[in-house]
Amino acid sequence: MSPLSRRAVLAGIAGLGATTALAACGDDQSGSGGSASEPVKLGYIADFTGASLMAIADDKKLWDKHGLKPDLKVFTNGPLQVQALGAGDLDFGYLGPGAMWLPASGKARVIAINSLGFADRVIAKPGITSVAALKGKKVGVPEGTSGDMIVRLALRRAGLSIDDVEKVTMDASTVVTAFGSGQIDAAGIWYPLIGTIKKRVPDLIELAKNEDFYPDISFPSAYVGRNDVVTGKPELVKKVLAVLRAANDERAADVDRAVEVTAKFLKSAPVDQLRAEATNARFLPSAELAAKSTDGTVAGWLTGLNGLFKDLGKLPNVVDPSAYYDAAAYAS
Repeated sequence: MSPLSRRAVLAGIAGLGATTALAACGDDQSGSGGSASEPVKLGYIADFTGASLMAIADDKKLWDKHGLKPDLKVFTNGPLQVQALGAGDLDFGYLGPGAMWLPASGKARVIAINSLGFADRVIAKPGITSVAALKGKKVGVPEGTSGDMIVRLALRRAGLSIDDVEKVTMDASTVVTAFGSGQIDAAGIWYPLIGTIKKRVPDLIELAKNEDFYPDISFPSAYVGRNDVVTGKPELVKKVLAVLRAANDERAADVDRAVEVTAKFLKSAPVDQLRAEATNARFLPSAELAAKSTDGTVAGWLTGLNGLFKDLGKLPNVVDPSAYYDAAAYAS
């Protein structure tokens, strides 16, 4: 089993709300122009970045407008969605930055960039005031996630490697517990989980953050499609992209409203938790994403990630993003 994505710990908030949202989105209605809606199976993760476009599409009836009948399925992480794509159980899914090595390895194709993440931190207990001081210390790491990446980036900048610390592999929820109880000295983790940790360790130290490495290294999340769907059903891809772009523009124009809509969609997700997550991400309008897709900016984001994945042992070599992201299709 591949490591959990950076948002896996929030899976439990899906519950009955996700089922209700699925039922609401799956009504058999006619699409634009009066033709029968085309069925499509999509995956998402029950947090703000992973569910907000699905929530907005439901709220604004974008599926019906673009002639689609969605079958929405909630997942705890990106790798599980890629497995579902491979098994034919999904047509499209959502990946956080920690799982973006999977399309780079040929297991799916990116169809749209969703957001840029700025929620990751290297945190340490009081008294540890520099990354260099982590040498020999216990560092909790959800392996293969953006938390893992931020730790490695911070260590590398300080002239250290992951071998210079006592890496303790654990899932994100365990990091929260272990840091709060003093079992580890530091961790690579993200908001809103850091907010939870601060309730027990209010004077924790933030040693590094995504912005320290931006724009050289960026942490994009994305929507991906099954390989044979992306290459064999271009009209379906166009319809899905139309929904994603429209929902994306709604979110970029009014993030506060998007938070409210997503909370309603997820039912049991606390609004303040979703808002904290949204605060630590950047949501670009579709026109800007299209421009950055064609001018090489997005390729730079993905190439930077691929370098990290090579360091993590997920990829044997840095992969050219054009092998798995059709920038022109997003921009068309």
